[in-house]
Amino acid sequence: MNEISALPAGIRDWLAGREELSGMVFLTEFPPVRKAVPLKKVTVAVGIKKIEIADTFASDDENGVLNSNEYCRNAVITLRFSIHAPYSQGGAACHSAFADIIDCLTFDSGLDVTASGCEGITEDRQTDALVLGAYASVRANLCPAQSGDIDFPSFIDKTLLCGSHIRDESIHLSPRQREFLEHPFISGTYYGTGNASRAVSLGFAPLWVTVFAGDMPANAPAGSGSKAYSACGIQEAATLGLSLGQSGFTVKNGSAYAVSGTEPALNETGVIYSYIALR
Repeated sequence: MNEISALPAGIRDWLAGREELSGMVFLTEFPPVRKAVPLKKVTVAVGIKKIEIADTFASDDENGVLNSNEYCRNAVITLRFSIHAPYSQGGAACHSAFADIIDCLTFDSGLDVTASGCEGITEDRQTDALVLGAYASVRANLCPAQSGDIDFPSFIDKTLLCGSHIRDESIHLSPRQREFLEHPFISGTYYGTGNASRAVSLGFAPLWVTVFAGDMPANAPAGSGSKAYSACGIQEAATLGLSLGQSGFTVKNGSAYAVSGTEPALNETGVIYSYIALR
């Protein structure tokens, strides 16, 4: 369950356990709960009226400079109380109940109550009760929530939101790693142009590339030497005629790049070449 949505139930249970509030019945209204008819005791429904969340980065205490590693999420949660009192007890019972509830939350709980108030008293003829709408604003640090007497789950651990943690690739996947999982490799073809050098753009720095000519052997005799119609490599090293770069790879072609009698033939005119590149 979401910790914020569980807050009314946590407060309800805490209030119900207070000895000084033992004369009241506490409940939540998500979904609405039927009340006794006619009402015998003061009954208080606890819910959330409004939540305001602000994301910030903490400042260095000494020089006031923002620390991009110290992410904070602060919230002001406005709780609403619907206080029902039997006709026989009068409207004063509603105000008295609200005062007792706010005193407990302010002075005895771990909640940081910043404001509270109430509206006018209305009638609920279905339960023969007088109803007071009231609220209390609670300030919460969601990274993590302050510990206190009210036992409900902490919202979220601050370390999970710190920039240093998010950027730790031993724990979280980087955008590059996510892209790799979704599309681990790409393949394609190109037609040889006969140029001595040709760059093939991929839009990323490949981890590994293999290139080969269709319907051709990996190496074929040529005069006193041979031609290499295939190559493979990684960023640090590759076989004859291939080099990997930051946005793709480059192939070489012709005797100018021959090594030990073998020349790369990775861009011969009219030859169709295929490649596979690992992200």
